[in-house]
Amino acid sequence: MLWKGRRESSNVDDRRGMSGGQMVAGGGVLGVIALLVNFFLSGGDVQNLPQALPQGNGTEMTSEQKAADDEQASFVKVVLADTEDVWDQIFSEHGKKYSKPTLVLFRNSTESGCGYASAATGPFYCPADQDVYIDLGFAEELKNRFQASGDFAMAYVVAHEVGHHIQNLMGTSEKMERLRSQLDETAFNKYSVKLELQADFYAGVWAHYDQKMKNVIQSKDIDDALNAANAIGDDRLQSESQGHVTPDAFTHGTSAQRMYWFKKGFTTGDINQGDTFSSDQ
Repeated sequence: MLWKGRRESSNVDDRRGMSGGQMVAGGGVLGVIALLVNFFLSGGDVQNLPQALPQGNGTEMTSEQKAADDEQASFVKVVLADTEDVWDQIFSEHGKKYSKPTLVLFRNSTESGCGYASAATGPFYCPADQDVYIDLGFAEELKNRFQASGDFAMAYVVAHEVGHHIQNLMGTSEKMERLRSQLDETAFNKYSVKLELQADFYAGVWAHYDQKMKNVIQSKDIDDALNAANAIGDDRLQSESQGHVTPDAFTHGTSAQRMYWFKKGFTTGDINQGDTFSSDQ
């Protein structure tokens, strides 16, 4: 993806220097107190208390690592700016105004409107505060653990989380929350898969428009996005972690499904074709 020297979004809350052992965004002493209250109310054993509290990694970045981290942050900010431009246009075409999300960058741990988050949480979108949360270490995990290299693998992740923001603006997320209280876990998981696949579709729609509007996406980029979608499919992750696949426990969709919906979004560029809830795919 051609990104260097291009506009970076200003809708970014960069907490990288604040995370990793200390609570942020309403954290500090109050954050620790909140964690303690939740821990004991949920029946936590006091012997496990040290593991429940946020820990720093105790290591400092080298100058080379910091430079690489800053470059990754700049890339993500450029991708976010592109999502703003694309969704601004799409919403405008439908007679609506696009409300932009804030991207929260952190390392190790932070707090969100949806609760405490750590690097293990992975990238996520929080409807409560309409923020996208990304620990930049996930870019390294994509490359090293999932063998999904290339800048656009991370661009796909950012666009997917922004896709959840689109769902929130369209009322889809609210409908899902109502379903959560009505269904058991297995039944709800099926809807969760549909929600995630639609976010993949919206990521593809973004890529379609970004190329059309800016001509910055290269042919290999789409392959990198599809490779990332393939690498983080439920079936592949379950097979690698437990040696077998449990479809009832799927929450994000299979590798084939995730690739299918991203590619459909990229090929059509038509948000009206993203009704994953009515599809057998």
